[in-house]
Amino acid sequence: VQLQASGGGLVQAGGSLRLSCAASGSGVRINAIGWYRQAPGQQRELVASAASGGDTKYADSVKGRFTISRDTAKNTVYLQMNSLKPEDTAVYYCNAHDGTYNHWGQGTQVTVSS
Repeated sequence: VQLQASGGGLVQAGGSLRLSCAASGSGVRINAIGWYRQAPGQQRELVASAASGGDTKYADSVKGRFTISRDTAKNTVYLQMNSLKPEDTAVYYCNAHDGTYNHWGQGTQVTVSS
């Protein structure tokens, strides 16, 4: 499984960004897909995930501001990030689990200026 992420950038506090992550590969079958982030000096943490059955999970710090959505037909997941805060600044990583293995995409930098 290959994961191609896009959509990061620089935005002012209160602004919005949308991240996309497309999964590809022969016979790819994704159970859960989502986003993690890692700020400098911090551990990587779950931001949001979407299971194949439709269940979603969010970090408490982003609830009400971020929305994860999944296009199963396209094997693509989106993360709409609204009301961004400087503390959301991090490298965001797409993650997918195929039932056996965990796969990671390249990170995309999100920087929120105050």
